[in-house]
Amino acid sequence: MDKVSFGFEEVVPEEKTRRVGAVFSSVARRYDLMNDLMSGGMHRQWKDLFVRRVRPRKGESILDMAGGTGDVAFRLARHGAKVMVADINPDMLEVGRERAARRRVEGLSWAVENAETLSFGDAGFDAYTIAFGIRNVTDIDAALREAHRVLRTGGRFACLEFSTTRWPGFASLYDAYSMHAVPRIGKAVAGDEESYRYLVESIRRFPPMETFAAMIARAGFAQVTAEPILGGLVAIHSGWKV
Repeated sequence: MDKVSFGFEEVVPEEKTRRVGAVFSSVARRYDLMNDLMSGGMHRQWKDLFVRRVRPRKGESILDMAGGTGDVAFRLARHGAKVMVADINPDMLEVGRERAARRRVEGLSWAVENAETLSFGDAGFDAYTIAFGIRNVTDIDAALREAHRVLRTGGRFACLEFSTTRWPGFASLYDAYSMHAVPRIGKAVAGDEESYRYLVESIRRFPPMETFAAMIARAGFAQVTAEPILGGLVAIHSGWKV
C-alpha cells in the first residue's frame, strides 16, 4: 500500500487521517491563540488579504473547507455571502459554532465533511475556499477534484497555505524558529508539544508553489495563479472553473 506523509513520518493513508484528526481535536480550544503566537498575529492580515482576493459578494454561496473555528468564514459572511463551513473535525466545528454565536455572525451553515469525498451535489457553490487546511488532507489531488466538482461554471477556487519562502536569510531564521520554538510554545500554551511539531513538519512536506499550482491545474482549474507572501512563506493559490 502506498504511504503518505504525516509530518516527517511515512504512514498508510488511513493512519494519517486518524492521526490528523487527533491533532486537531487536541488543539481545537487553543487553535486561534496558537495561531497568534506562532505567526505574531500575522495570520489575521493574511486572512484579510485572502478574503479580499476571493471578493465575496452578497447572496453568493461559498464552501469554506477546513473552516474549523470560523476565522475565514466570519470574514466572508461580513460581505453578505452564504457560507457553508465544512471540516472533517467535529471539535473544531464546535469551537466555530460557539464563536459565531458569541459574535452573532449570521449566514453560516456547518457540516462535518471530508474534503476528499464531499457530500454536496455538483455545481452548487460560487466559490470554494480553504485556508491552512489543504496540507492536512490525506489525498490532496482528490480534494482538488472535489473542489472542482462542487463549483459552478465560473466559480473560483482559493487556497491560503504555508509554502517555502525564497528570502534566504529569513528562510533560515523561520526554519529555526518553527522547528524549535513552536513545539515548545505548543507545550507551554496548549499542553501539546507533539501536535505542534506535526503542524510544523507538515509545512516542510507541502509542495512548493509551482508544484501545487500544477496540481490545481491538473484537477481541471484554469487561470491558476500563485501569490507569494513574505517571499513565499505563505501563498494564495487561485483558479477558475470554466
